[in-house]
Amino acid sequence: MKKLFAALLAITTLLAAAGCAGRPATMADKPQEAPDTDPIPVYDGEGTLSTGLYAVGSLSSSASAGEEDGLAQTDVTIVAVTVDENGVIADCVIDAVQAKVNFDGQGQLLTDLSAPVLSKNELGADYGMGPVSASMGGIGKEWNEQAQALADYVVGKTADEVLGIAVDEATKPADADLAASVTISIGGFQQAIAEAVNRARPLGAQAGDELKLVTSNALSAAEAPEGAANAVQTDVTIAAVTMNADTITSCVIDAVQAQVSFDAQGQLLTDTSAPVLSKNDLGADYGMGSVSAAMGGIGKEWNEQAAAFAAYVTGKTLDEVAGIAVDEATKPADADLSASVTISIGGFQALLEKLR
Repeated sequence: MKKLFAALLAITTLLAAAGCAGRPATMADKPQEAPDTDPIPVYDGEGTLSTGLYAVGSLSSSASAGEEDGLAQTDVTIVAVTVDENGVIADCVIDAVQAKVNFDGQGQLLTDLSAPVLSKNELGADYGMGPVSASMGGIGKEWNEQAQALADYVVGKTADEVLGIAVDEATKPADADLAASVTISIGGFQQAIAEAVNRARPLGAQAGDELKLVTSNALSAAEAPEGAANAVQTDVTIAAVTMNADTITSCVIDAVQAQVSFDAQGQLLTDTSAPVLSKNDLGADYGMGSVSAAMGGIGKEWNEQAAAFAAYVTGKTLDEVAGIAVDEATKPADADLSASVTISIGGFQALLEKLR
């Protein structure tokens, strides 16, 4: 089991590095295996599907306090796909998280950070796009309904075909069939869907499995950097999972962590123009591996440990995942799992519990 996890972690590290380089990994990138390493399992039988997940954050809607209160806003776009052996999308789920925190001109927080942060799919009609769209002569469809329509539309298409969907100057659909059910801008979704397809790997999913996407989201007060009066952190943890009845057949876990700081005059100190990369995309740049090694731990990065946990739960039922033994800090108590995962997994278990 340990050898299997080690092999899976090597591939995960490779994919993260290739993703940061802006291209999909190829077999030419595959590292040489040590002679005593078990072969990496390849699911390439008839009906095999690859599972892909892409998530990216943005802080661009954040604003300093002025005539109005300041805003620390984190937007996370998330796409999960399954893809067949020809690179054709078999299933797709699109979701997004929009987390908003207001602050005043003295840098004081005005938003309750303990309030639940739901994804747009979870909000459904409470997101409020439908009535606004209807009142403006639009189609009157909620965000989650339009996201589902776009996800359904791309099934049967390749990444290149998704990128080739006709749009207008505002990247809204120019195709009449799609525009009848989707009026939001889709340019960012086209890129995200293509990224998810390019990252998809055969992790055990088979034709007929159900693709699900779940998130767990939270706000917290972060340690303010020097010169800042306050800082807000948004954490979005994501799982793309395929299931056969109650059994997980493939799993990919990722997370986005974003911070916005501001001074005592309510002026933003964070560069909000750069994209916020997920922890899988950050790879070694997230910095957990070196800290773990220095403290006598296993020296594995967050993305490596998340991939090891995802591999460990593949083939298990949701009850079995919930029953994984943990210590008081919700770190793995199972020897096989703790050899490759030393972070707390209680959050991962709770996240997968949302699949029920």
